[in-house]
Amino acid sequence: MASGDDLGSDPDPDPDLAAQVSQRLREAHRQVAALPVADEMRARAMRRLLAVTNAAKRDLPTAARRLDALLADLDAGRYG
Repeated sequence: MASGDDLGSDPDPDPDLAAQVSQRLREAHRQVAALPVADEMRARAMRRLLAVTNAAKRDLPTAARRLDALLADLDAGRYG
């Protein structure tokens, strides 16, 4: 990426929020990888996780909310 390219990311993200989201993304990845479901359902959950991960690069607070929803769905067994 050339210097000066701006992808719309927050120039001064909250380091505590970034660390928290990073840790929770790792946990979500472990949960999705371990889902006892058909490959198609696991792939659907993984695509959702990748979308959250991608969003975290641009808008950390929104990504955190989306991650909350994904983890709630995983905890509730909505992918199983």
